[in-house]
Amino acid sequence: MTRVALIDDHESVRLGLEAACDRDGTTVVFSGATVASYARWRCSSGEGPVDVAVLDLSLGDGSTVTANVSALVHDGSDVIIHSVADRPGAVREALAAGAAGVVSKVSPTEDVMRAVRTVARGEALNNVEWASAVDGDIEFSAAQLSARERDVLRLYAAGLPLKVVAERLGIAYSTAKENITRVRQKYVEIGRPAPTKVDLLRRAMEDGIVSPPESDFGE
Repeated sequence: MTRVALIDDHESVRLGLEAACDRDGTTVVFSGATVASYARWRCSSGEGPVDVAVLDLSLGDGSTVTANVSALVHDGSDVIIHSVADRPGAVREALAAGAAGVVSKVSPTEDVMRAVRTVARGEALNNVEWASAVDGDIEFSAAQLSARERDVLRLYAAGLPLKVVAERLGIAYSTAKENITRVRQKYVEIGRPAPTKVDLLRRAMEDGIVSPPESDFGE
């Protein structure tokens, strides 16, 4: 039995998906407007993580795509994005955070159910919306950082002063500074500028160099 959570701040969307799941024989164990409310349900109910979470890209509580997908994936669920697939930047963030795929809200509900079944079986979800979002977004371009540049970025983006980064890696301060300068330049060249340290942390998380923050899910 596949257990599903529906997370969307539009009740009408959730009701439509609930009806589709019922027809498909899929069990909806949670339906709500935010990932935070799902987390509270998890903690209070004692239920394990759902097999698949069907998640809207933009929720009304101001939460970010990265935080929502990361929390669900870290908790042990596969995530399918169910949203309008014309926002490649947001789709890219979802992919970087570990989402399994995307299904457009204009698709028939059977397409959503087919995606749920596919992901629940542990199979890859390949579809037109996902491919279009990836192929059309320059921000998917890799920065092609060297091993040394990745090491410097990993420590610097994690909050260490550049002097401490240099000491940790056994290199000169000037070398560490030069590496960060090159990293910023490479991100600029592929259309992903990172002028601040916060921006560098964001890029490092997007590229899997730094792990996202731990989720707030309890056991």
